[in-house]
Amino acid sequence: MKKNVLVAVVLAAFTCVSVFAGGNADKKGGRVVLYSSMTENDIGNLTNLFEAKYPGYTIEVVNGSAGELTARIRAEKSNPQGDLMWGGLGNSDGMANADLFEPYLTEYEPDILDGYKSNNGFYNLDHLSTVVFCVNTDLEKELGLSIKGYKDLLNPKLKGKIVLSNPAASSAAWNNVCNIMSVYGNDSKESWDYIESLIKNDLVVVNSSSVCFKSVQTGEYVVGLTYEDGASTLLKSGATNIKMVYPAEGTSASAFGCAMIKGCKNPEGAKLLINFLMSPEGETELGNALQTLRLTNSKATYTSKYLPDSKDVKWVKRDVEYLTKNKKAILEKWNTIYTTYHK
Repeated sequence: MKKNVLVAVVLAAFTCVSVFAGGNADKKGGRVVLYSSMTENDIGNLTNLFEAKYPGYTIEVVNGSAGELTARIRAEKSNPQGDLMWGGLGNSDGMANADLFEPYLTEYEPDILDGYKSNNGFYNLDHLSTVVFCVNTDLEKELGLSIKGYKDLLNPKLKGKIVLSNPAASSAAWNNVCNIMSVYGNDSKESWDYIESLIKNDLVVVNSSSVCFKSVQTGEYVVGLTYEDGASTLLKSGATNIKMVYPAEGTSASAFGCAMIKGCKNPEGAKLLINFLMSPEGETELGNALQTLRLTNSKATYTSKYLPDSKDVKWVKRDVEYLTKNKKAILEKWNTIYTTYHK
């Protein structure tokens, strides 16, 4: 997920010779424009897999935040420039983006893990974004702290040293707000008291979700409220001064995925990518290549040296329906509290 500027990069090429649900792929190949908020690790590995399998298509990637990309798609509605979007499209969006994406689900939908099947008919939910803290272990030690859960973030020693992206624009930040609600109760006094206390501890809010793990590694902040894929990508790249902390009070995940842009110029190419991302074969290949994402197809088999086994994580239940229905009101209240202390 890159900040502010949208950069288009031609990454790779692939050809289709298979028949997928939704129609035959265009055997002539062509350009597929992928809008994505995923990490470079995600995009690069996905591209490499297609490069080996399907050498007749060219994938052009436009990388940006979820808010930037959906705004761009909306601005381009009369003349779509992208074919599909991957990342930043979460199950808590509900029908909010129904005007942007084509109703299209793959034949693999019945194989998707319970609780993470599409809830709108146009998001194909291929991966989970699990809430974690990214912690700079050197700075944690210097401050004499042992950060294990939400209550530890209220320590005055962390004043101005915790970073979160903007929940109104960032799917990763909204994911973190949802987890606080899941831990302390939806719209409960305890949740809002906690959020106010966190903001009063001079919580830093930034525009880009990638800042919440990258700037922790560089030592600008001690803690970033972020997600597994971002933080574990740093571990995969060899970072030794950060760790992922799963909140002691519990964590939960949003399901995120991909969708075909309405009126796109290459719908068959878009379907091809979506089918690969949802298939057990595609998720197995991608999961083993990445080792930083939890994927949703129950028939996929992959391992990760950077993520703990799900059974070793304390999970709390997330009421996606409630959070989706009340997202606007929750964000308005968040903003009211935040602007009270950050004028």
